[in-house]
Amino acid sequence: MTPVLELKNITKSFGNLVANDHVSLSFEKGEIHALLGENGAGKSTLMNVLYGLYEPDDGEIIVNGVRTTHASPLSAIRIGIGMVHQHFMLAPVLTVTENVIAGEETLRYGSLLDRKTAAKRILTISRQHGLEVNPDDYVKDLPVGLQQRVEIVKLLYRNANILILDEPTAVLTPQEVDQLFLVLKSLAAEGKTIIFISHKLKEVMAIANRITVLRAGKVVATALPSEVNEEKLAALMVGREVILRVSKQTSQPGDVVLNVQNLKVLTDRRNLAVDSVNFTIRAGEVLGIAGVQGNGQTELLEALTGLRSVFEGQIWIGGVETTHASPRQVIEHGVGHIPEDRQREGLVISAPLTTNMVLCTYYLPPFSKGIVLQDRVIEAQTRQQVLDFDIRTPGIETTAGSLSGGNQQKVIIAREFSRPLKLLIASQPTRGLDVGSIEYVHSQIIKKRDHGTAVLLVSTELDEILALSDRIAVMFRGKIVGVLDAATGTKEALGLLMAGLLQNTSSKSQEG
Repeated sequence: MTPVLELKNITKSFGNLVANDHVSLSFEKGEIHALLGENGAGKSTLMNVLYGLYEPDDGEIIVNGVRTTHASPLSAIRIGIGMVHQHFMLAPVLTVTENVIAGEETLRYGSLLDRKTAAKRILTISRQHGLEVNPDDYVKDLPVGLQQRVEIVKLLYRNANILILDEPTAVLTPQEVDQLFLVLKSLAAEGKTIIFISHKLKEVMAIANRITVLRAGKVVATALPSEVNEEKLAALMVGREVILRVSKQTSQPGDVVLNVQNLKVLTDRRNLAVDSVNFTIRAGEVLGIAGVQGNGQTELLEALTGLRSVFEGQIWIGGVETTHASPRQVIEHGVGHIPEDRQREGLVISAPLTTNMVLCTYYLPPFSKGIVLQDRVIEAQTRQQVLDFDIRTPGIETTAGSLSGGNQQKVIIAREFSRPLKLLIASQPTRGLDVGSIEYVHSQIIKKRDHGTAVLLVSTELDEILALSDRIAVMFRGKIVGVLDAATGTKEALGLLMAGLLQNTSSKSQEG
């Protein structure tokens, strides 16, 4: 049987960096084919070649037995190839209908945009595939999971038969992941070919019909899920044995570092996002915050880091009140911050790595003498950080925006971990990272804890919360509805708290 898609000897380089090195792969009709690999292994580059965003240096693409050349996404779409990018390509101020039909507008009477007919078709497609989006909603009002559905509807509206999903679960809650998997399995059953790019081994094992592993731009293995396990996949990705479980000793908490009392924080629309929250974190412990995204975690962390005003309540860091401190003042109190949105809050994506590595400290010695930046010192620091944190980049003057999402995350982590910290505030710290990098980041967080740093961890990954935390607070509708001891807490108990079905204020109270 002829594969629906074949890639033969695809090669793509950027300067001296070979991103894809004679990659050959085939994809069958109606299969979910997962691509695994470290950050910088070449997965996204390969898919950008397939989608027409990059032109390959060598090799060929064959669709349904016919050799094709497509130099743009538009030509890729015309032969049935569509892509949902890790960072969605939607216009927030437009409706679902307007986003879906952009470039594929249906006209009435020759020149009038026929939104009504388009909306009906979108509604039919969304219901047929279990995507359930409202054509009249504005994208800016939709949670991330629904925005992703809009991206998939957009491809189906264009009759795509080969769907590329780049890190599709990176920003989804566990519930949204389950819903997405149902959609993908349904699409595959209808004969669509799904190319699923991910770092998450459990998800790949659960969803894929076949798995291909890339390492350093080359294919190192293609296997059925029944032929491998998570440990073997991790070793294939990294080229060595990877410890998938976090190793840590019992914490030895010291003095209170962060003290939050009766905190209330408003949304941009002046609604209550954080409602009378109280908790403390001591030196040498990790407090994890679990919860379905959108229950106040984002606004809480923005208030703690000076990015959002406090409506009521107080915040103390190291015994000093920081309730109304600016972001720089918070940093100068010894706070490191790994933000939820790395591109908007963590990086200047148009600036080189040398600039991004010293965003918090550029005005301090040894990076500055008065108003004069010490370029050689900054360059030396950046080179060391690139080496220490295995940041895959053509050079230190490369802009942050040109790196893969995982490598962008590594830049932020390298910068924040390189300063002496009293408090580390980490939101989704391993989002977009490969298993080797996750292993490293987890070990570094525990190392910070063991050296006396207080850590506030927010993650939608319950495995990560359970593995790293000493105590776990659960947020629901802006309140902390329970605090569990991580050593005895279970996913089931956390799930009930996250759904608001259980209130728990046991001996491990909010006060710590």
